[in-house]
Amino acid sequence: MLRGVGAALSLPILEVMGGPSLRATGKVRSSPRLAYLYFPNGVADGAWGADRVGQDGQLLKLNKWMAPLDPFMDQLVLFRNFWTPRGNGHGAGTATWLTGGAFNGEKVHAGGISVDQLAARHFQGKTLLPSLELATRGEGSFSTSLSRNSISWADASTPVPRDIEPRAVFDRMFRAGKSGFANSSVLDLVLEDARRLKRRVSHYDQHKLDEYLESVRAVERRIEFAQEQKLRAVRTPGLEAALIRPDSGIPQDHGEYLRTMMDILVLAFWADATRVATFMLDHGQSNRYFNFIDGVKGTWHALSHWRDFSGRTEDDDGKTRWSSRNEKLEMYNRVTTWHTEQVAYLLKRLSSIQETDGTLLDNSMIVYGSNLADGDKHADRNLPLILAGGGGGQIRQGRQVGGREHTSVSKLHLALLQNLGVPQERFAETRTSVSLA
Repeated sequence: MLRGVGAALSLPILEVMGGPSLRATGKVRSSPRLAYLYFPNGVADGAWGADRVGQDGQLLKLNKWMAPLDPFMDQLVLFRNFWTPRGNGHGAGTATWLTGGAFNGEKVHAGGISVDQLAARHFQGKTLLPSLELATRGEGSFSTSLSRNSISWADASTPVPRDIEPRAVFDRMFRAGKSGFANSSVLDLVLEDARRLKRRVSHYDQHKLDEYLESVRAVERRIEFAQEQKLRAVRTPGLEAALIRPDSGIPQDHGEYLRTMMDILVLAFWADATRVATFMLDHGQSNRYFNFIDGVKGTWHALSHWRDFSGRTEDDDGKTRWSSRNEKLEMYNRVTTWHTEQVAYLLKRLSSIQETDGTLLDNSMIVYGSNLADGDKHADRNLPLILAGGGGGQIRQGRQVGGREHTSVSKLHLALLQNLGVPQERFAETRTSVSLA
């Protein structure tokens, strides 16, 4: 831990922490990390999966909408025919995606504690934060719905608060909480401590320390840029009112927003500030506009009901029209691909960071998926679901898992808990886990 006046900075694993022969001996291993990345509104039939799979289930080629993940195909597990037997729909399905329970909106009951919070309890006291709950700021009529905004639950009736502002999340992890340093870089506050440490460590550790500190600085620069966008808007007549997202600290560009939050997630795992995280890329039933994607018009939820191109679905604006079902379907699939590109960015960042026993991606379990299959049908079977990362060498990657019979997602949750070392014999309705080895 590096410390300065008003700041504290966790460190990644260095050779000095385990002796000079750490890399060679492999005696010290990194603890696995677990993250769930959620997206709403599902995917169209046929827009998720592999085009070619080998006889033994090995992934040979992903479909074109998942192509951004091609560079990581040998680090993926693609699940087929997994479903949520007790949770469906935009609201109920979002709330129960990680609980495996049944949702009762009248009592605000999500069916139980979520899998991430069970993992967080296991690591309580071992990291700065038990868990990290990230989300984006919602847009539209469903953005205030409790069930649609909560995938992480401390218990059946208590959702865990989400963080939507990058600076606030960053400060929770890397600042000591004292006032007076809001505009000071964390690195400036701990620089002297870092210099002292560098004089005592190996060349390898010096390099890793420099690399890590520069990553922290990069996130700070991106957050400061978001702040400057807000100030520029205030100074420019008429501009502030025209901005879609005028709130301080939230990037105007939605892609930049997601990637900044992903960078913070990477830092959190790298620094061992937490080993458990969730990230809602959007709230359930999101009716966010994705007009910034070339050739896309209308809200995400409206696009998910792609079979109706009349412009009269639940949250259509009354202005957007589509010429055909195929045109609307193509736009829906483009939104799917755009989000896949953002996940690919996260995996690239994780894979670029070398730890003593592999990359950060090698030591992580990143689940990316949705509570719905085909959005138009509100289908709960054959959910879009992938697992990226090696889980510290415990996961056999580069393959497809799942047969003809539908398998409860709870079996995957239980398997991931057990891979983390959580002594859990049951999760939700299941006592058996899916094999990941």
